[in-house]
Amino acid sequence: MNATQDPTLATLPLPAVQKRFSQHSIGRNERDGEDDVSALVRLKNHVFEEVDGEQSSAPLSAYCFMTGLIDSVSFSAIFVWCAFQTGNGVQLALALARLFNGQHDYSFHIADRQALCSILTFIFGAFIGRLGDKIGCKTRLWLALGTFIQTLFTMAAAIAIWQSHQGSVADGRANPAWTNVLSFVCIGFMSASMGLQGIMGKRVNTQFTTTVVLTTTWCELMADPKLFHIRRNIISRDHKVLAIVSLFLGGFIGRVLIDSVGSAATLGIGTGIRLIISVWWLFVPAKQVKK
Repeated sequence: MNATQDPTLATLPLPAVQKRFSQHSIGRNERDGEDDVSALVRLKNHVFEEVDGEQSSAPLSAYCFMTGLIDSVSFSAIFVWCAFQTGNGVQLALALARLFNGQHDYSFHIADRQALCSILTFIFGAFIGRLGDKIGCKTRLWLALGTFIQTLFTMAAAIAIWQSHQGSVADGRANPAWTNVLSFVCIGFMSASMGLQGIMGKRVNTQFTTTVVLTTTWCELMADPKLFHIRRNIISRDHKVLAIVSLFLGGFIGRVLIDSVGSAATLGIGTGIRLIISVWWLFVPAKQVKK
């Protein structure tokens, strides 16, 4: 006699099976979470570490190069320095002196307006540099972030002078190449980038000083007691020489680019260089704590 299948068995649900995680998988997930947290902690510690000034010569030399590049653009077009505010200050003093020369020249010449624009925006950029004191002026985070802000300023200057549709090289001091509003915007952004660079370079506190004004660097180089110790590596001398040479190269290459592709494209190339420098700061070795 064959046993018949109970019809109720076919309608019953399948027994529930409880999933059990192995101790190994639970431990692995916990370790993955701990690794993620530790990676974030390491990243935070890395960016908040102070860089070693003695090992920062490469990005600081690039700063000096950018000083020469930016000033080659502004001086070629309007005979105004966006980084060297000593000359702009004297130029404004001469403009004020014209009021007392007996000729009653009360006009505000465009060269004087451009110099005033450069000074004011340079001060604005330097003031932004004070934000680094809140973060840590020598930390990788601020040096990378501050240089990136310089990158944005340089990019804005490139776009402004490109949209101004003006020339790149002046015919003479009485006939500057830049005269319209957008050219003043370009001057402002270039000067602000140099002001920010100057205070950041100064805060690192190396032989490169501000990376902007090298008159003091020349004087300190000539006064260096080990100037002629040519068979030895003297940081106080060699880094000053490197700063001067980098600025010279920046000015030379800047003018070559201006004659080849124009001021807007030259500033565009400068924007790319600044972006590289901003990333560069993240890989500068940290300052070793003396025990």
